[in-house]
Amino acid sequence: MSSDAKWFKYYGDVPHTLNYPDISMYDMIRRTANKYSDNIAYDFMGRSVTFREFIAEIDTCARALVAQGVKAGEAVTVCLPNTPQAVVMFYAVNKIGAIASMVHPLSAENEILFYLNESNSRVAITLSQFYDKFKAIKGKTCLEKLIVSKIEEALPRVKGFLYKFVGHEPKVADEPWVIGWNTFLNSADKVSEDVGYRGVGEDPAVILFSGGTTGTSKGILLTNLNFNALAMQTAAASGCFAPGDIMLSVMPVFHGFGLGVGIHTILVAAGKCVLVPRVHIDEFPGLFKKHKINYMAGVPTLFEGMMRNEGMKKADLSSLKGLFSGGDSLSVELKKKVDAFLKDRGANIHVREGYGTTECVTASCLTPIDCYREGSIGIPFPDTYYKIVIPNTNEEAAPGEMGEICISGPTLMKEYINNPKETSLTLREHDDGKVYLHTGDLGRMDEDGFIYFVQRLKRMIVTSGYNVYPSQIENVIDSHEAVMFSTVIGVKDEVRIQKVKAFIVLKPGFTPTDEIKESIKSLCEKNIAKYALPREYEFRDNLPKTLVGKVAYRELEKEEEAKIK
Repeated sequence: MSSDAKWFKYYGDVPHTLNYPDISMYDMIRRTANKYSDNIAYDFMGRSVTFREFIAEIDTCARALVAQGVKAGEAVTVCLPNTPQAVVMFYAVNKIGAIASMVHPLSAENEILFYLNESNSRVAITLSQFYDKFKAIKGKTCLEKLIVSKIEEALPRVKGFLYKFVGHEPKVADEPWVIGWNTFLNSADKVSEDVGYRGVGEDPAVILFSGGTTGTSKGILLTNLNFNALAMQTAAASGCFAPGDIMLSVMPVFHGFGLGVGIHTILVAAGKCVLVPRVHIDEFPGLFKKHKINYMAGVPTLFEGMMRNEGMKKADLSSLKGLFSGGDSLSVELKKKVDAFLKDRGANIHVREGYGTTECVTASCLTPIDCYREGSIGIPFPDTYYKIVIPNTNEEAAPGEMGEICISGPTLMKEYINNPKETSLTLREHDDGKVYLHTGDLGRMDEDGFIYFVQRLKRMIVTSGYNVYPSQIENVIDSHEAVMFSTVIGVKDEVRIQKVKAFIVLKPGFTPTDEIKESIKSLCEKNIAKYALPREYEFRDNLPKTLVGKVAYRELEKEEEAKIK
């Protein structure tokens, strides 16, 4: 990075560059554990585990993976919410030099099928609630073993006993390819010695799935260095992480924001993760009261939900040291509301916005702790360089001029797996010798280096912080026997920022009955993740077209905007 980057003068005490150890994520956590062995690493519904105990759990899980035949360089699919099994498995996979492929457990069957085949996973882990999805697709994948865990296995004994009888767990078949969590851990006894693999920074470590620049789902391959650098950069740029601090880990582990900041960053800093497997805002007041939460990273819709919740309106938030917003743009108006909400409840902080993409794990810039510019997403992290280029070129735009946001630094992905063409389009070497990530997002940079996000160059919908790609949904709807074609857009929504709406033109001979609508909805529910499902279906005789015959989806967006006004 340039030694005289214009944003350095706003760094304050933040170092311009950092020294990143050439080690694995597991070894990064082990270093912390060696120094702070009695600190709590995570709490899950009342069960607290120290770093010493956490490392022991990881080591046992790592030996069990070896006992099951997992080798270095292979992918293991982790299809779990924020549970101890997910975190332990994530680091155990890393310890043996394998690759953790993180998958949304609410994904549809066909999506899980794609993820398994794309990563070539022979072993996967999920909760018993999602077993049926894997059972339905097993014969179409290379999957050999499915580790099935249960929530109660990670709870305190009494709570786990009660949960077992209150919950409604689906029956898991007793089949050779299915192995229970505790049986899996017991298989570690077959491996007498500790795993000897020692990873380095450039080793491939994690696969996170995102849409890429074309709207087609892609596996993003990230390294040990990517995550370790992120943890160190986030701690340095935030200026507020300290051993013993407590993070409300509410963003999911299959999301770069949740895994990189909500888990790895706080653990590297010797802090405690309060694991939240499913977001229930009604539970937040109790969590803040019990744990005296210091940090929380979330999407804007989460903060909106908190402000509307009656319990949170009475909450004491004075323990907060940092509230970080990402995953979607935080409007100026919403930031003002959140800041006022925090102040009225005793918090001496402002919400700080960041920006990044899964291709660089998550955040790569952050609002300085003592300098906010309205509408800005902040300034780059240490060792990270931002450039605004004229779209479809590598040519840098003038200060204040709109262009594509490009990022260079130690958190850039290794590649899109199985997709060298898309990798070469996204990671490009510029004339200054640096490799830049072309984000596909439109923004600008002012004369002092503050970044402003404007909009996504891609045709994409962001709902509750998740990226939804219209073409994928349209492909599913268009596959219905009664559908001629469809177009999907994002419609403004008070809760989700945007909700998905589908416009459908039926084939001749079909009429828009409730039966056909339900049939299309059923098809979508089978093939599309729950968060990406259309919330509205509207039948049309035809759809507006451009001069070249494409559906003018912008015209549909304007129609919906006019309805709101």
